[in-house]
Amino acid sequence: MLKREGVLVGRRRIRRLMKKLGLWAVGPKPDTSKPHPGHKIYPYLRRGLEITRSNHVWATDITYIRHGFLSLCAILDWGTRKVLAWRLSNTLTTDFCTAALNEVLTRYGTPKIFNSDQGSQFTSVAFTEVLKAYGIQISMDGRGVVTTTPS
Repeated sequence: MLKREGVLVGRRRIRRLMKKLGLWAVGPKPDTSKPHPGHKIYPYLRRGLEITRSNHVWATDITYIRHGFLSLCAILDWGTRKVLAWRLSNTLTTDFCTAALNEVLTRYGTPKIFNSDQGSQFTSVAFTEVLKAYGIQISMDGRGVVTTTPS
């Protein structure tokens, strides 16, 4: 807009001024909850389940930092509400999620149930095979479900 009005400013100056004014660009966020067409979707196993201890149910999801430039994959224990592992990535590939999963399994053992959304990272063969190798039941939220923490 400023260029159209003949004002000569660089991208860095605009970024600095926007930051100073508390402004940010509004744009579409990445949609990671879409499963890959070839990946298996697993049933939701948490319905009516009372979670009373640690290592009973773990959950994972991806969120964005700095307006989609970085992705954060976190794995938490629903019984203790503790974040067990996390990884940052500037891509949405499966490997950073699988790395967090391998770390948490090495450090804390195995849960009975592992819950996620239907995002392609969590429906991928690489991710689900790790869970199957440890004998963990795989649970997935329905399409478009926003998961909240247990009360």
